[in-house]
Amino acid sequence: RGEMAAREGEADGMESSSRAPGPAAGAGSSSSSPPHPEQHPSGEPGSDPAAAAHKKPGSNNDGGVETAEEAIEPADPDINELCRDMFDKMSVFLQGELTATCEDYKLLENMNKLTSLKYMEMKDISINISRNLQDLNQKYASLQPYLDQINQIEEQVTALEQAAYKLDTYSKKLEAKFKKLEKR
Repeated sequence: RGEMAAREGEADGMESSSRAPGPAAGAGSSSSSPPHPEQHPSGEPGSDPAAAAHKKPGSNNDGGVETAEEAIEPADPDINELCRDMFDKMSVFLQGELTATCEDYKLLENMNKLTSLKYMEMKDISINISRNLQDLNQKYASLQPYLDQINQIEEQVTALEQAAYKLDTYSKKLEAKFKKLEKR
């Protein structure tokens, strides 16, 4: 609590010093006393306001060197107003950043949902393929005895064909022998 009170006191002191006009306000002087009544805004004691109005800023008799008394500083804006403006702008910036991050997370969430749906569809398709493959395997297993019979028939046909070739060869030999015997 003591630190907060000290900070508030400093803030009030800075606020009052920033509002107080004077030639020493921005010149590095720590005095915040109001200007003397005989001192005019031009910074020269006893000078005429009309003469100060005709005097060009930056023109002096010292060869172009400006002193703290001659420099006319613009009045400092209110520190609290600047702080409020800074905090408002920082708030807008942070809200924008948080909104963008939130939108990114929503986009990621939607992408994850879509990906999840795609994977569910792929899962269903793979389950259907697996079922169909099992059905085909069962059908193939049920057809296996018939396929074995077809293989046996094919082997028998091949053996029968061989026997037919042998019979044909034998019959040709026999025919040749018969023709020899006939010629004698």
